[in-house]
Amino acid sequence: MSSEESVELGETLQRVAELKFALYHRPLHPELFRIHQSRHLERAAYQADIWVIGLSHVLTVQSGGRCVSEVTTDDLEVLPQNGLVTSFQFRGERDHMEEFDDGLRYILSTQVERMSQNLFHASHRDLLNYGASRGLLVTFNEWAGDDELVPFTFIDFEARDREFHVQAFHSFPADYTIIKTQSIVEVGSRVTVGRRKGRPRPV
Repeated sequence: MSSEESVELGETLQRVAELKFALYHRPLHPELFRIHQSRHLERAAYQADIWVIGLSHVLTVQSGGRCVSEVTTDDLEVLPQNGLVTSFQFRGERDHMEEFDDGLRYILSTQVERMSQNLFHASHRDLLNYGASRGLLVTFNEWAGDDELVPFTFIDFEARDREFHVQAFHSFPADYTIIKTQSIVEVGSRVTVGRRKGRPRPV
């Protein structure tokens, strides 16, 4: 893809059928994305960044040189392969867990929930009302079709001492669908191998 043809992720409307998940064991550069809204949090054991990139998001948690990043995207091909742990297409329900040698632990649940029109309208309204007072809520009026509800991304989070919890909701009114992800990043002690007997020891 040439520089003239390149488009930042999150600049155009994503489609449910094209949305993918990717997990990295590294940070990703913000210039790769169109960031509509962001939040930075710091705790003694880690720091976290959440970026809303359209009807998708990036979550990055870093601790003492260690890092894990989750991405929802409709164009995985433009992202780097270096540090990529796993990726998959959003379909139905899925759970995933990764335990890294450096002490980070990542737990994920995803769900693609297709609803009836009435149920979707009620869920859409409830999430908008809930998101108005907490987390990050970004609406995309420019992507709403005629007589359609507005697409939005709502991300709720909880920063504990050594755990970061995130719930993300991406609403696709044209498909009566909400994509949900629930993530937990646990920041354990870094583990190295002892010199003498090869025993792991925390640092």
